[in-house]
Amino acid sequence: MFITPAYAQAAAAGGDTSSMLMSLLPFALIFVIMYFLILRPQQRKVKDHANLVKNIRRGDTIVTNGGLVGKVVKVVDDDQVEVEIADGVRIRQMRQMISGVRSKGEPAKDEAAS
Repeated sequence: MFITPAYAQAAAAGGDTSSMLMSLLPFALIFVIMYFLILRPQQRKVKDHANLVKNIRRGDTIVTNGGLVGKVVKVVDDDQVEVEIADGVRIRQMRQMISGVRSKGEPAKDEAAS
C-alpha cells in the first residue's frame, strides 16, 4: 500500500533467471521438434536422391520429374544422361531432374580390366 509502483517493478525484474529460462524453453522445444520432424528427414531425402542420381547407369529405366519413363542409353557426363523414351526417340536429361529408377540395368563395364 505504501510502496510506489516504480519501486515494486524494479524489485520484481531483478535477477530471476529461472523465469527467463522458462520463457525460452518453449522456443527451444519447438526448434528441437522441427529439427527431428522436418529438417532431418528432408536432409536424408536429399542425400538419398543424390546417391540415386549418382548411381544411374546404362540400361536403367528411369522416371523424370515431368513423368516421362525411359531407358538410359548413354551417360553423357556428370550432369546429363541420354534417355530413349520411344523407339528412335532420344533425349538428353539432366541427372538432377530424374525422380526415380524403376529397374536396374546392366553393370557398368570396367575399362581398366579389359
